[in-house]
Amino acid sequence: MNGLETFLSEYGARSAAPSPANRMMAAFARGFRDGFDINLGVGYVNERTIPTRLFVEAMEAVAGDPARYRQAFNYGGPEGSPNLIRSLRAFLLRHEAGMDEATLASKRLIIGPCGAMSVLEGFAEIRPPGIAVTSDPGYYIYLDALARRGFRLLAVPEDGEGLRTDLLEERLRALGGDAGRVSFFYVMTVSNPTGAVLSNDRRRAVLAIAADLSRRVRRRVPVVFDLAYEQLVHDPSLPRPQSVLAEDTMGIAYEVGTLSKILAPSLRIGYLLGPDGPLMNAMVQRTSDAGFSAPLFVQEMASWMLDGPIDGQIRRVNQGYRDKAVAVRAAIEEELGPWLESVTGGSAGFYFYLTFRALETHPESKFFSILARGGDAPRVIYIPGVYCVAADGELREVSRRQLRLSYGFEETERILEAVGWMRRAAGQCSA
Repeated sequence: MNGLETFLSEYGARSAAPSPANRMMAAFARGFRDGFDINLGVGYVNERTIPTRLFVEAMEAVAGDPARYRQAFNYGGPEGSPNLIRSLRAFLLRHEAGMDEATLASKRLIIGPCGAMSVLEGFAEIRPPGIAVTSDPGYYIYLDALARRGFRLLAVPEDGEGLRTDLLEERLRALGGDAGRVSFFYVMTVSNPTGAVLSNDRRRAVLAIAADLSRRVRRRVPVVFDLAYEQLVHDPSLPRPQSVLAEDTMGIAYEVGTLSKILAPSLRIGYLLGPDGPLMNAMVQRTSDAGFSAPLFVQEMASWMLDGPIDGQIRRVNQGYRDKAVAVRAAIEEELGPWLESVTGGSAGFYFYLTFRALETHPESKFFSILARGGDAPRVIYIPGVYCVAADGELREVSRRQLRLSYGFEETERILEAVGWMRRAAGQCSA
């Protein structure tokens, strides 16, 4: 009916306008010319890393063994498939450094309704509104979601070892009485967008700082460590990332993990590992409210793969991304070196984060416009740095000269071609 207003909740009103990431994903799905345009932006995994044949075998195994995989095509329980939980526990003992049987046995493991992001979204739903402590730059999709939920971000700059804990302590002290409004910490162990790997010393320091804050405000302040890319630390010179769950004497540390990067994003398997109690109970209820569980047959397929071919799959995936990282870094330095100030990433996951000395990269810049124009030349899509930093943070100005380049989705030859197009665009901007 004309003239009548539509009322939305505060969250709904903030969500009515699509976020930058929402717009970019929609444009990619709608207008991307396969085989011609080049995606260095949307963080899809490389198609060759997805073990399609194994999925067929997994489906046949699940469908053919109803005794083990009970009612696999029916609804599942909100905590997750018992098979998958068992398989994940065994997987974590093999692949997560610092994890031992006693620590793992003392923690509860639950499966989210739709990937790791659904776990993070659920965390934001069950925690009281307030201040979310995170890094800057940060995981822009989740940070945008937190802002729409009404959280205030305390975004702390990072360096090559991840979130700077010296600045974290300084910023928490500066909060004064508002420190009691800190709802939780959110820290990626391998940064998206910068690719920086949180050092083991920094992990322990983050946990210690959160524990100290918990004692000061007389309540537990959770720390969520996002392990999305932790199984993709492919630089052999880096020490293995260490879990800090064994050092968590206060019951505040949680780990969020996913199978998206090592198997396939479409599995939508995300999990939460941490101390049992009211928070975990609330997360399970949140999964139930969202639709009972993640699709049970998919959970059972994931369990089958974790029990069998996963170790070889991880080796193949990491070798593939390592080879790409080395080739792409060399191309970046050769083609874009005259304009570059710094480059981070390339040791884990599949991102490089570029900072230019003077060249602007934001969506209104000439550089972005040239690469997004398309036509007879391929469109080259990247994530502008302005999407990745806190809106009111101190990195806002420098982010106008930054971009995230993904070497995940495209084949190496296409990425090298795209870097060449970037060089041409940079030259046109400098002319």
